[in-house]
Amino acid sequence: MELYKDKNISYFSNVREDLINLIPKDSMSILEIGAGGGDTLLEIKRRDPRRIVYGLELNNIEGSNQANSLIDKFIFGNIENDDVDISKFQFDVILIGDVLEHLIDPWKVLNKIKSSLNPKGLFIVSIPNARHYRLISSLLFGGTFNYQEQGVLDKTHLRFFCKKDSIDLFESAKLKVESIDPIFKYYPESNKIKWFNRLTLGLFEEFISLQYVVIARYGG
Repeated sequence: MELYKDKNISYFSNVREDLINLIPKDSMSILEIGAGGGDTLLEIKRRDPRRIVYGLELNNIEGSNQANSLIDKFIFGNIENDDVDISKFQFDVILIGDVLEHLIDPWKVLNKIKSSLNPKGLFIVSIPNARHYRLISSLLFGGTFNYQEQGVLDKTHLRFFCKKDSIDLFESAKLKVESIDPIFKYYPESNKIKWFNRLTLGLFEEFISLQYVVIARYGG
């Protein structure tokens, strides 16, 4: 937790438009795990004020939107601890944006929180891709992990996942992966990467995607 104190507030305040756009229009209750400063929750509420939004976050971030009255409930705690219990709630969507890689046991956590998902609900999750060429280049040619303040080699990451590992993570929790897509699919400014991916028939996709976006539900 001490390492997070050195993070700039911008680290916690990104609005995850890519994940928000994947929320089905009829999903009216959303839980965000690793809600940061609450900015993504506020954007969800701005788009549809009828929605109920809950946030769970490890860090109390000064100057953020965590206490904003538009957020229906904001919980502070470590999802890996037994004293954080969200099992009495059920949500249409559980968002987990770049969180699982920070956990000691993300496999256990997925098994724990899936009871908080409605039977027809969705997990919408983003996970950094450890097969990205920058990491491989750093290891092969630099002989170092070269830990950084953010990105795939963020110094607060405890677990590393490639595409296959991400699928296995959800299937181990008896969840069905409906889709797993490279993050650049959701960004209009990534046209060069998209064209390269098409021209190479997707053969290098796992080396050029910084993250994967997973949509999963019950039924695995």
